Amino acid sequence: MGQTMRSPRGPRCIALVGPFQSGKTTLLEAILARTGAIARAGSVDAGTSFGDSSPEARQHKMGVALTAATTTFMGESYTFIDCPGSIEFAHDMHAALPAVDAAVVVCEADERKLPQLQIILRELEDLGIPRFLFLNKIDKADARVTEALNTLQPASRIPLVLRQIPIWNGDLIAGYVDLALERAFVYREHMASEVIDLGGGDRDREKEARFSMLERLADHDDALMEQLLEDVAPPRDAVFDDLSRELREGLICPVLLGSAVRENGVSRLLKALRHEAPDVAETASRLGATGSDASAYVFKTSHLQHGGKLSLARVLNGQFRDGDAIHASSGEAGKISGIHALISGSDTKRQQAGPGDLVAFGKLDAVKTGDTLSNGKAMPAKLVEVLPAPPVLAMALSAADRKDDVKLGQALLRLNEEDPSLTIIHNAQTHDIVLWGQGEMHLRVAQERLQERYGVAVKSHQPSIGYKETIRKSVTQRGRHKKQSGGHGQFGDVVLEIAPMPRGSGFTFGERVVGGAVPRNYIPAVEEGVKDGLAKGPLGFPVVDLTVTLVDGSFHTVDSSDMAFRTAGRIGISEALPQCQPVLLEPIHTVEIVCPTEATAKVNAILSGRRGQILSFDTREGWSGWDTVRAMMPEAEIGDLIVELRSATAGAGSFTRTFDRMAEVTGRLADQIVAANRPAAA
Repeated sequence: MGQTMRSPRGPRCIALVGPFQSGKTTLLEAILARTGAIARAGSVDAGTSFGDSSPEARQHKMGVALTAATTTFMGESYTFIDCPGSIEFAHDMHAALPAVDAAVVVCEADERKLPQLQIILRELEDLGIPRFLFLNKIDKADARVTEALNTLQPASRIPLVLRQIPIWNGDLIAGYVDLALERAFVYREHMASEVIDLGGGDRDREKEARFSMLERLADHDDALMEQLLEDVAPPRDAVFDDLSRELREGLICPVLLGSAVRENGVSRLLKALRHEAPDVAETASRLGATGSDASAYVFKTSHLQHGGKLSLARVLNGQFRDGDAIHASSGEAGKISGIHALISGSDTKRQQAGPGDLVAFGKLDAVKTGDTLSNGKAMPAKLVEVLPAPPVLAMALSAADRKDDVKLGQALLRLNEEDPSLTIIHNAQTHDIVLWGQGEMHLRVAQERLQERYGVAVKSHQPSIGYKETIRKSVTQRGRHKKQSGGHGQFGDVVLEIAPMPRGSGFTFGERVVGGAVPRNYIPAVEEGVKDGLAKGPLGFPVVDLTVTLVDGSFHTVDSSDMAFRTAGRIGISEALPQCQPVLLEPIHTVEIVCPTEATAKVNAILSGRRGQILSFDTREGWSGWDTVRAMMPEAEIGDLIVELRSATAGAGSFTRTFDRMAEVTGRLADQIVAANRPAAA
């Protein structure tokens, strides 16, 4: 007796997620080949895979954006979303996960990747997404599967339940026993596994492992518990129903074995998805898409070189037709111009899309990633809030050719639409365009896309640090501007009192002029001139935390003007500042780092080596095996902190930072900073 027969449920969407280099794209290739969507599986290393097909992905041999592909298995439609494994490109995964019905977590028994695995499983748990774990590279396993499970279990807050055990041929795994189906299979490379008779020794192992699996299921099924206590074999269909129910309710995470590169275990994975993964109706209910109008969730935006803008969306309920007017949860409106579906890896147009379909809507220019769409008359409620992770690394950009300045700005806006985890900031002080991202590779790929996709070559350099300067001493200084060159001349004369103020006070301007020494209508011009002089002090940086008071001066009835008094104010402050004992200030930030506990000592050493003052470290709330470290650090030392941090934490650590205060820098370090700034300022 096999699994219960039922009618097809409609299109389902499955995410392939997992740590960096766990084999997700290779598994997608194996699935597409096994289901006949492609003639044969491609190779990531050879650059022939359907997934990771962008020039940047091929060049770096890693996923840098999600890939979606639709195929059919046993008469049912499935769209698989291959999500990048690197934490630097995780925003695509964050945005896509709410739209999927289930996830396949691809991993291997590697302790070094446990922190990355824990991050992914934690997100799936928080979103309430059912998940299978596909223990990949089983052909290279050097440990028993039960040992591998013990290694991986700390990454999951729910039990990892082994669904299969391997059949060994010496030191090699030759096949597996399906504990739910109670059948043995031998692997055949690039082909479906073949059913074989179960040998005596393997039969004993199967009974023990199956009982262990049933015990896990019985934790949430009293009837099954009674059967086990009474030594009654439960019906096979009841076991499958329990597996399906407990998966959907987030009580267990079933574990399947395989080798994506050899296409081993792929058919059994697909059958598990077919029988046990929920459909779009449950996903729509989870997201709260329960209205009568059609609704869809946009999880990715793409700009094609010749096809315009595409909004990748999952239809949750109702029907969308080509030409439909739509409303977005952001308040924007538009009209669908083309509905595209990824069928067997090709871009296929269709006239409509219904519940469960994953499609790309054409030319919805005002729609952004994260929007909910409806073709009803009212603006839909926003179903999903996807917030990009705080940026951790920056580079300043400029067009290599000045005539491309406008083109660069437009290209950056499109890049940001495609990838909201990029942040673009125009630094008013330095006039730099600063691009913030999630890491070194993230910014490198963004720069490559500007060149490859938009034809904009850029130059990059380290962003300027927000140094400032202040004063320690009060002085009184006259500023006088007099110029006569025939006709009306220029005359302005002011006396300024300059005094330091407490840190963080900024700048204030006042006046105590008596007797009309400086007419009142010229006083605002004096203030503007002082501000001009404060833009760059004697050390080369903006001057802050001081007060300037206009106390006296003189004017000429013919030659005085706003410009003359503005110039006098600038001269006065510029001549006064070198006498005020100027001192350099640097920005200090509060930095909060999250890292695996075993890396905390390394992180503390990194902070100390970067002039960091460690404030505290404690266990990360709600995260087993993680710590949170808080420190004060100069902005100048944070620049490439993420590169060293990721190296020390196997790619899993990250941080946030908040500006705290400006602090004095003295001695040799101050001299070095001032000297380094002079060539750039010249």
